[in-house]
Amino acid sequence: MPKNRTAPRPRTVTLMSSGHACVDVYQGAVAALVPFFVSERAYTYAAASGIVLAASLLSSVVQPLFGALTDRWAMPWLLPVSALVGGVGVALSGVGGSYALTLAAVAVSGIGVAAYHPEAARVARAASRGSHVAMGWFSLGGNIGFAVAPLLVAAVVATGGLRATPLLVLPAVAGAALCAAALRTVRATGTAAAGASAGRAAGEDDWASFVRLSGAIMCRSVVFVGLSTFISLHVRQRTGGGEPAGTAALFVLYLGGAVGTVAGGKLAGRYGRIAVVRWSYALAVLAVAGVVLVPGPPLYLFVALTSAGLYVPFSLHVTLGQDYLPRRVGTASGVTLGLAVSVGGVASPLIGTLADATSLRVALTPLIALPAVGWLLLRTLREPAMPEAVAGGRAGGAARPEPERPGVRRSGR
Repeated sequence: MPKNRTAPRPRTVTLMSSGHACVDVYQGAVAALVPFFVSERAYTYAAASGIVLAASLLSSVVQPLFGALTDRWAMPWLLPVSALVGGVGVALSGVGGSYALTLAAVAVSGIGVAAYHPEAARVARAASRGSHVAMGWFSLGGNIGFAVAPLLVAAVVATGGLRATPLLVLPAVAGAALCAAALRTVRATGTAAAGASAGRAAGEDDWASFVRLSGAIMCRSVVFVGLSTFISLHVRQRTGGGEPAGTAALFVLYLGGAVGTVAGGKLAGRYGRIAVVRWSYALAVLAVAGVVLVPGPPLYLFVALTSAGLYVPFSLHVTLGQDYLPRRVGTASGVTLGLAVSVGGVASPLIGTLADATSLRVALTPLIALPAVGWLLLRTLREPAMPEAVAGGRAGGAARPEPERPGVRRSGR
């Protein structure tokens, strides 16, 4: 029998997912370091959130630029190099007591993370052959990296304070090796080239839908980064627990990604991506309200629900963006994983400044409304056609479009 060209490449997806985990440790690590900067260096809320801003701001600007470059040229070498750069920046963040040097170090890490994601998302999408579940597994890797970050940071800093952060370079070394192994499988199968040509052959770009999707992701980003930055400190205050209570809350927030992203892919296969994303944003409104307003141990339940609401649509954001811009997959990946995701870091100093002037609970209260704004932006979106299906149909039926589902409308392109 001929080999199914549309089946996902399991080995490539697994390697990409593992490498993604190693890289996204450094996105989670910056927020996980914030409580230690506050306690060990006596930073204010605003100063501590400025560190998150330094990592996010450059990533927000640079990541779409890398996406545009990968639309013109395949740059697989970026994967191992960017993994190392991301790790070196965080590893140097605790060395020395200078605030300026700390900002510079996390900014370098942000550039490394920014360089990684557009090319990685392009290669992973090609290897997944349009499978929502396979892309969910790729995103799962990143979310596991987020979830492990607070535990890893806590363990490292406990051994020698912030000066022990050079030990945090180890996941980057592992990530670079995994990326190199994934690229060898890509070269062996020609996956990346096939995926790039399929994207160029398929459909027209739907910028109006892409902009609305990006607006919703921005709302999600502000909520996620705001909670990532301050939830450890918030939970300590609301539960009366110490440092372990705050670390546990951040771990729960990140751990939901391990279930949510894979569940999102499976649910999308049954109900459609747009429907799943809308319901997730609706859930997030109630869940974030519980995080901000409910005291005591029940708060952890709402942290878990918030994690589900924020993570179930995560990989679906990426594939929707790629399908709304089938001719600019790298740009779509750069924006959905970069500008729209990292923009939350820009809002963190505003939350920190408000917390310094009032209280942390008051500063987090506006986050309750943002998932509702995102839901409104998503309300009129339609399910886009998948480039793999379009390209397959043009090639003579090698791939079939997704079956119509009740309540799921296709765009009229």
